[in-house]
Amino acid sequence: TGGPVICVICEYDALPVIGHACGHNLIAEAGFAAGVAVKEALRSDPKLLGKIIVLGTPAEESGGGKVDLIKAGAFEDIDVAMMVHPSRSNELVPLFIGVGHLTVEYYGKAAHSSGAPWEGTNALDAAVTCYNGLSYLRQHIKPNCRVGAIITDGGAAPNIIPEHSAMDILYRAPTVAIMEELRKKVMSCVNAGAEATGCTMAITRSFSFKPVVTNSVLAGLYKKHAEQLGVVFDDGNPEATLFVASSDMGSLCHTVPSIHPIYRIASAGPNHTQEFTDAAGHPGAQEPTLVAAKAMALTCLDLLLQPKQLVSQAKAAFAADMERSHKS
Repeated sequence: TGGPVICVICEYDALPVIGHACGHNLIAEAGFAAGVAVKEALRSDPKLLGKIIVLGTPAEESGGGKVDLIKAGAFEDIDVAMMVHPSRSNELVPLFIGVGHLTVEYYGKAAHSSGAPWEGTNALDAAVTCYNGLSYLRQHIKPNCRVGAIITDGGAAPNIIPEHSAMDILYRAPTVAIMEELRKKVMSCVNAGAEATGCTMAITRSFSFKPVVTNSVLAGLYKKHAEQLGVVFDDGNPEATLFVASSDMGSLCHTVPSIHPIYRIASAGPNHTQEFTDAAGHPGAQEPTLVAAKAMALTCLDLLLQPKQLVSQAKAAFAADMERSHKS
């Protein structure tokens, strides 16, 4: 094409039972609208060089489709990427911290819990020991980190020493370096469960999303256009920006220069609630979604009009961001 290759991301998966409680239907709308607008601009002006790709990314809620696409090489020829996300605030630089997921299984030995409990090896005790360790760990991690866990299998009957247990563990941190530090501490708790009870242990599922790192050059362009369209950003307001989440977009932010602004829709509840599902399907969500789409489209046009300057600046900022994320 002779110009930059810009990727606009369309998430589209819903949550089980509750539906579009994270507004991915609106994300797809905004991405498609921005892509169509930029395509028409490219068609109407032969001097405008570049390429716009609208890419659907599945399974953000259940394992991270973007991570799989990155591994498959889908972003190798992409210069910059962007998407928007509905929420209850307008944030140019939202806090999406990195997240790691572990499914841990403990294996012991069954026995009659009354007749001969000493002949058993209690896999549930291993899971409980790990869970308690994770609970104690929370006292020693920084406020911008999170640890959560549930026991998904704790045995079949109270009169049988459980020979198997399973846990799902999530740990979150704001940088790649801190994520790795926290992962080691979580694994200490996981291993302690097995060692303290004589069980064996296996990690049967593991994946992670890196933290979202907002590219300052792309964000500046988006901010300029969004504010011209009437958006007032809430960045810096602690009441409006309290909600902390994670996204596989973070892994893409560590692959190419990217932005992930969030925009306000009128919802009585936060993301992942029935109230947000209702808001995402309400006609009132259409206007702010259109505004976000326009801001993305205009950001893309800036990049197409000044590729040597702006794309180069975005890539330079990206390199500096990656160095910080892996060291701090």
